[in-house]
Amino acid sequence: MSKKKLLTTFKKSFFIGFSALLFGTGASVLAPKSFASPGFFEYQWDPEPGYRRLKYHQSNSGRNERSTYYFFLRGKERKEDIKKLTIAVPDYFEAKIKTKKLNLCKVKVGGYTSRTRCIENIPSLFKVNDKQTFIEILPENPIPYNKDNYAVVMKIFNPRKRGMFQFRALSQNADEIPISTYLGTWNIDVQ
Repeated sequence: MSKKKLLTTFKKSFFIGFSALLFGTGASVLAPKSFASPGFFEYQWDPEPGYRRLKYHQSNSGRNERSTYYFFLRGKERKEDIKKLTIAVPDYFEAKIKTKKLNLCKVKVGGYTSRTRCIENIPSLFKVNDKQTFIEILPENPIPYNKDNYAVVMKIFNPRKRGMFQFRALSQNADEIPISTYLGTWNIDVQ
């Protein structure tokens, strides 16, 4: 091969390699960043045998930001009428929960094309203990065992510290003996 041909081949390969390098780094800088939705992937090292993950919607996951939480009670997750609902709040969830900012309603669960919204408010009595570790909800009429979706709506400011918070749901049925049964857990993420 002549020196001239060798030089032009080298120039072409260098130009193609350098162009690929610039295009590759430029594409990674200019490419849109993608974010996983909350609850997209969840893994537990040693899940409890009866663990059930409940669906929720959180309007904002930023620290110290105003947020609306929808804790869903879907029809397939309820096994009986609910006379009393108790939500166990983790003690390290440092946000002020006020009873006037709580609501129980029949809900239309949103998706990609529609928003989550309350259809009908259910008159209820709310109690929050002093340590803010339990929320007790006593509806006027028991939440029926049917296919309708219900939600506890909570409007708060997110805590200062980021983390994952597990809210457990316990229900009592309308029988004579008040026994609490475990419904499931909502895993809330604050970033």
